[in-house]
This record gives sequence, C-alpha cells and structure tokens, in this order.
Amino acid sequence: MEIKNLKKAADRIAKAIRSREKIILYGDADLDGATSVVILQDAVKSLGGAVSAVYFPDREAEGYGISEKGLNLLRTRISLPALLISLDCGIGNVKEVELANKLGFEVIIIDHHQVLEKLPEAEIIVNPKQPGDKYPFKELACAGVVFKLAEALLKDKMTEALRKNFLELTAIATIADMMPRKSENRIFIDKGLPFLEDSWRPGIQAFLGAEPFKELNDINQKVGKMISILNIRDQDSEIGEKQGSFLGFNLPVCFKLLICSSFQQAKQIINRLLKKTEERDRKIKEIEAEVEKRINNEKGEPIIFQGDADFEVILMSTVASIICHRYLKPVFLYKKMAKESQGTVRTPKEIDGVSLMKKCSKYLLTYGGHARAAGFRIKNINLGKFKKCLAQNCQAGKNHEKNNHLR
Repeated sequence: MEIKNLKKAADRIAKAIRSREKIILYGDADLDGATSVVILQDAVKSLGGAVSAVYFPDREAEGYGISEKGLNLLRTRISLPALLISLDCGIGNVKEVELANKLGFEVIIIDHHQVLEKLPEAEIIVNPKQPGDKYPFKELACAGVVFKLAEALLKDKMTEALRKNFLELTAIATIADMMPRKSENRIFIDKGLPFLEDSWRPGIQAFLGAEPFKELNDINQKVGKMISILNIRDQDSEIGEKQGSFLGFNLPVCFKLLICSSFQQAKQIINRLLKKTEERDRKIKEIEAEVEKRINNEKGEPIIFQGDADFEVILMSTVASIICHRYLKPVFLYKKMAKESQGTVRTPKEIDGVSLMKKCSKYLLTYGGHARAAGFRIKNINLGKFKKCLAQNCQAGKNHEKNNHLR
C-alpha cells in the first residue's frame, strides 16, 4: 500500500524536471524540514533537474509554515509561474495556499503534521494523516515521507550510494523529531545510523570528528549530541544568496552544514555552533528559572501558560519540554511581540495539544504540529481569552476522564 498521492506528486515533479519548470522548496527550519529539503533537492539533481530556490521561514518573524511574507519575497525574486513544494509544513496554511494559488505558484504539500479543520487547496497533498489515506503507519517524520517520495521519483535511478545518503538523513530526522521508534521508523534508524560513521557529507564527518564527540563510542550518543547542537536555529537574513545552483533564503545552519562541500568550512561552522551552545544553555536556564518563579504563583492551574518579550522562540521548545516533564501539565510558552505572540506547546502523553488548541482556535491566527509538540501564533489581545479557554477545556477533559474511571 502506498501513501495517498505519493506517485501523483512524484509524477508531477518528474514532469517539472523534464519541462525545466522553476522548482521552489519551502521547508521548515528544523532538522526534519532541513533534511527533507536536502533529500528532495538531491533527488531532483540526480534526475538532471535543478531547484531554483530554497526558502525556510523565520518562525519569529513569520510564524510556522507557509507565510504571506515568504510568498511575496519569493515572487519578487523568482519569476512565476513556479512549482512550490512545501516540506514539513503547509498542512495548516489554508489562507496562505489560497494566496499562493492567486500569485501564480502551483503548490504541492509534503507534510506529516495533524490536519486541522480543513485541507488547503493545494494541487497535491502528501500526508499520511490526511483524510482518506489508508497507509497503515501514520507516524513517519517528514523526511520518511520524502524518502518514499524520492524512491517513487528516482525509481531504478536510486543508486545504492543515494539510498545510503537518504537513509542517514532520514534516521537523523526521525530521531530529531522524536517520532516513535517502531515500525518503519525503527527500520530507518537501524539502517541509517550505521551509514553516518562513513558519511560522505563533510558536515557530518566534521561533526563526528569534533572534540566533544571523541569521548563518545556509541553512534546513538553521537547523533543525540549532534541533534542537540544543530537545534540552534541560526539563520541567515531573508535576502536571497546564491548557494551553488540555487537561490537560498533564511538558510538554517543545519541545512548549510548538510550541503557544505568543504570539510574546513564545515569545521568552522561547527566551532561557531559549539560556542553558541554554551550561550544557548545559559539562556535556557534563565528562561526556565523565570517560568519556575511564575509557576509558584499559579500552582492550582491545569495548564502552564507563560510568555515574555525576552523569551527567544528558538529556545522555548526546550524549556517547554523540561517544564512539561517536571510538572506533567500542558505547557504553553510564547514570545510576546508588538501586536502578536509566537508560541510553542508541549503536553504529557495523555493530552493532545493540537486537539486542545482546536477547541480554542477562534482566538488563534495559526496553529498546528504534533499531539505532544506543537506551536501557535496569536494576537496579543486574545492571549487572556486563549488561556482561559485552554484551562477550561483541559479541566473538563480531566473531569471526564476521572468520571469514566469511577464508573
């Protein structure tokens, strides 16, 4: 059995390659999104095609997923029409896809996040979680979906070297996105991790040879440490810069490292990242301490809902995970900006954060993600209403569960 629309997407991309159409890859800036872009970009290149532009949205400035800002920037730099393929995002961007269609983009969405109220009107959607998809395993990372897309696209041109290359990237993404290590994910990890030791990618070679990794003997430990360091979402400015054969926008450091062709350049990037890791850890502890101080005044609340202008978006996910694990409550942290706030969500295993937000979605601009790890964007005037709605629904869920248990 095949993921719904997988062959259709492969056929459309193959047609774009043959017709020399402009292809834009629009990926989320985390490791799953970055590896997904790398896999598909390499697959297109292997068929003699070219990617015109790669774009990663700045979550702090644009929010999560396809953004109006991103679309407008791309259309000023890339003449349309163009085939825009979103990777690890897009499933919740109904309005943005509608705008993309009007501007002259043809949109293909490759995603693995939960579907919200309705599907965007993209030309093709590939997502195991979409209605009508009978593929039995729903917990693939986006890179896992893209691996299958690359197989369908390349067919007999998928060389053993390419397969190893894509498997190692898929293994990294699956672990980084904390997907359950079972079924196909277990296969991706078990097959992909051993290839990392002999990876041809200078970025991975330089990482595994860096000083902090020399004392680690187990590949799982090495990859865990590498993922921790690469979670620093250091991005270049939005101004497009030429990266080989394509124009790159907002390129995250993890992407630049994976496509880096120079071992020396990779070492320089990694040394910069290692220095930033110390600074990041210090800032994480500061945010954690501030949230802890505030929690002491709200111990009876069913959720933890805190924000500040000084909270950094790229650090909030780590803090939210720590606090959620410590208190076993849904945690909503947000960076408060001038008129809007950008937030991250972490929940205990028995609570679906996306479903919880769906009940309060009238207060949100955008939201989405996984059951236990998600995000949102909201106008500041609605923060109080959103918090109250979340608390009420969370408490109602607990009461319902308690009553069922008593029966």
